[in-house]
Amino acid sequence: MNDTQKQTLLKIARDTVEAVITGGAIPKPKTDDAELNAHCGCFVTLKNHGRLRGCIGQFTSDVPLLELVIDMAKASATGDPRFFADPITADELEQLDIEISVLSPLKRTDEPLSLRLGVDGIYIKKGFASGCFLPQVATETGWSKEEFLSYCCAHKAGLSADAWKDKETEVYLFTAEVFGEEK
Repeated sequence: MNDTQKQTLLKIARDTVEAVITGGAIPKPKTDDAELNAHCGCFVTLKNHGRLRGCIGQFTSDVPLLELVIDMAKASATGDPRFFADPITADELEQLDIEISVLSPLKRTDEPLSLRLGVDGIYIKKGFASGCFLPQVATETGWSKEEFLSYCCAHKAGLSADAWKDKETEVYLFTAEVFGEEK
């Protein structure tokens, strides 16, 4: 993705978050750019001075990336259940940093330790329980591969920390093109 495409997506995400928080009109952009019209997953992450304020995404999409960014920006701003008791306010908008992760398709692995820290994200699923970490989480935390997998199982999926070792547990890897606003 080139810089113009990244800046377009970041502006749309910013405009969407501001509209949702202030009650303004949600953007409805159109483009003929093939990459912005691609059907791929993405996450939109919102932080205030490095503190997480919302992060929502999905792995696949039946709408163009441009539209999915709008949907995920709306969800991150008001729909992340971790922040229902402490929602983003209009006064906070200028301090928010927006990061977008455009995802590759998921690939199931039978060798979870084959993941590349800081390159691969993980999606872990067993029964109705599931959780994921974007690739940048490994870099931000400094976790080992085992810690990355174990924390995802225990703290995101609600499984036992070593559930990733169980053959019944599905482990998927993906990569992400991650970019954010420069302030």
